[in-house]
Amino acid sequence: MSLLALIIIFTAVGGVLSVMAAAVFLLLREHQRRAVLPHGISFAIGALLAVAFWGLIPEAFESVEPAQFRTLSATILAGILGFFVLEKLLIWRHCHSGSCEAHSDEDEHDHGHSHSHGIAKSAGALIILGDSIHNFVDGVLIAAAFLTDVHLGIVTSLAVAAHEIPQEVGDFAILLHSGYSKSKALFYNILASLSTVLGGVLAYFSLADLHDRLPYFLALAASSFIYIAVADLIPSLHKKTDMKTSLQQIALIAAGVVLICSLHNFAHGIQI
Repeated sequence: MSLLALIIIFTAVGGVLSVMAAAVFLLLREHQRRAVLPHGISFAIGALLAVAFWGLIPEAFESVEPAQFRTLSATILAGILGFFVLEKLLIWRHCHSGSCEAHSDEDEHDHGHSHSHGIAKSAGALIILGDSIHNFVDGVLIAAAFLTDVHLGIVTSLAVAAHEIPQEVGDFAILLHSGYSKSKALFYNILASLSTVLGGVLAYFSLADLHDRLPYFLALAASSFIYIAVADLIPSLHKKTDMKTSLQQIALIAAGVVLICSLHNFAHGIQI
């Protein structure tokens, strides 16, 4: 199978599956969603950090000369700071719990309406735009990983899907509360997920001739995953501090790490 075909398949399947999983998730009752969602977030944290530190960063450093190590490290640092700025500008906060601090001021003026409805009225269209841009970047990062190593591309795609599911759940909740029907919310989320394919295809044709720059795209991918895990996902886990919940969070983060590392090692032991 050609490399381009693999990129198209994994960018498309990952995006659509994450949307479908989120749609099924929303069929659960409110209290069931609140009980299950933190577990998915914990697992996604482990998966993202494992891909960044076990796959992307080592692969990037192995692809350059020692004289470029500082430049590569600076790229990771610049990427983390850059994603912070982008999130500020585009309001990329995923709102995993269905609410976020960024919209609290508006809610104070939303008399007689639910908190989530007040959020959605102003954020629905922006969520679709932000999700499309985010997914496009994910497609570029997945393509960069595939162009470096097929096995790395596969585990990177899995990590992207792992963090997209909690994000899509939050996006669905906002769209539904803004007045979108379930079918329209599903349609717009699938449409936004297809921007991952667009990003992957464009990156394939533009990055294939820029082999020397691939390590820096891997570094940016790693910085993206680190930022999402540390800035967006981990803070949501601190809402509950009891011992049982904390142990569950640690166990699921560890499970995400172990699964990705195991898949990465297994993939490198077979021919694809």
